[in-house]
Amino acid sequence: MDPVPDLCVLGLGLIGGSVLRAAKAAGWTAWGATKSTQDAADARADGFDVAADLDEALHRARQADALVLLAVPLPAVDEVLRRIATIHPTARLTDVVSVKTPVETSVHRLTPDARYVGGHPMAGTSTSGWSASTATLFHNAPWVVTVDDDQDLAVLQEVITLALATGAHVVPATAAEHDAAVGRISHLPHILAAVLAAVGADGGPLTLALAAGSFTDGTRVASSRPELVQAMCEGNRSALLDAVDDALGRLGAARGSLASTGGLAKTIEVGHEARQALDSQRTAERTEIAIDLGSKDAAEALRALGARGGRIVSLDGTTATAQTS
Repeated sequence: MDPVPDLCVLGLGLIGGSVLRAAKAAGWTAWGATKSTQDAADARADGFDVAADLDEALHRARQADALVLLAVPLPAVDEVLRRIATIHPTARLTDVVSVKTPVETSVHRLTPDARYVGGHPMAGTSTSGWSASTATLFHNAPWVVTVDDDQDLAVLQEVITLALATGAHVVPATAAEHDAAVGRISHLPHILAAVLAAVGADGGPLTLALAAGSFTDGTRVASSRPELVQAMCEGNRSALLDAVDDALGRLGAARGSLASTGGLAKTIEVGHEARQALDSQRTAERTEIAIDLGSKDAAEALRALGARGGRIVSLDGTTATAQTS
């Protein structure tokens, strides 16, 4: 097994903080930096290495030849990339930002010499900040790693190694495939939760007094920090529009049926079947296959694995062990 690199985490909120905690628990040499004085103080109080500022963290990353991970909200990405371009322009770079295409575009524009592999762990809570972070947040969670034809093999291996070290499994995809998928299963749910919460509140105190499990579950993510949700959803505008249009079409059909015949069978049955499909995919038996990341068709093989719902569960040198149903 190749030695793991050092890790520099820029941003110590829920996700960045959890990466730092998990990396340290896995034996990595890791430090972080954050603009939040509260998150910095809390992280130091918990015994973690936090640089005085972003520039100091990046100078250390350059000297240690560390993997640099961006864990800041999308609106802050360009500002951080400009500092990377100044201090460590050839950094090995990854991120955990919830949208991939805008980040990839900014990396190519602002830090063209960086060796970048995008990432996004599909895990989180409705709370935020260092105090909400845990070393186990990513256990059994999918961690998307972007795969391009001209991917830097060494950085790809490091990012996969990091994701696996946190307890996640790796799902390869292109940036566009990732954004289309999360528009439907992450960003649209935030919009629907916001609408559902507002509709419930419009019913007044009695309505909220009767709210039970389905309403609470359906509106859980509406308690997330609005500015973070806004940045995430607006950053994936095109894919989210497609998902919203799909949802509106289905709601429109349900309303039309309810108004004309009083029936909702089709809407409810289709939704029930879709949920069963999710449960079936999660519990399906999986076949193990090996993918040689050093082969000329590795990128194609990885993208095909992700497209059929497969995942990487271990890595030995350049040999990835993957599972597919």
